[in-house]
Amino acid sequence: MKLDIQLGERTGRLETRNGRFELQWSDGAHVAGEASVAEVEPGIYSVLLEGRSFEAKIVPATPAHPEDRTWMVDIGGNRFAIEAFDPRSRRGRHASGPGEGRQTISAPMPGKIVRVLVTAAEPVEAGQRLLVVEAMKMQNEVKAPRAGVVAQVNVAEGATVAAGDVLVVIE
Repeated sequence: MKLDIQLGERTGRLETRNGRFELQWSDGAHVAGEASVAEVEPGIYSVLLEGRSFEAKIVPATPAHPEDRTWMVDIGGNRFAIEAFDPRSRRGRHASGPGEGRQTISAPMPGKIVRVLVTAAEPVEAGQRLLVVEAMKMQNEVKAPRAGVVAQVNVAEGATVAAGDVLVVIE
């Protein structure tokens, strides 16, 4: 299996085959080894990586939008967002993104709004940073799933949000 991934500003390609993995980052870094992954409950995985055992909880970053390919991953109390897509799927995330019309961007988890990076009536590009949410001492960027114009910004810096709260609306 091959996946193109994005973790923060870093991109790479992950390949798994016959109990081995290889991760080639676009900056030239390379990691490879043995890995085993088993789902023990829905969204909970037991990972054996180079003889070390981990539990990983993986949930969609925006549960209301399952077509989104951004996932929240929690390993040992550390939470981060990762995007993953099959490189063969119509040139990845950009060609098969959400269609036209109004799109709501919801909070992926409860947290505090650290930065609002857009205003109403502002044009945005697909993948552009809209705002930053802090949760569990980790800052997570919320990005535009497609190009459009910001119709509403429903939060301000310093606001507390619950998972699923509508943060931004794009048309």
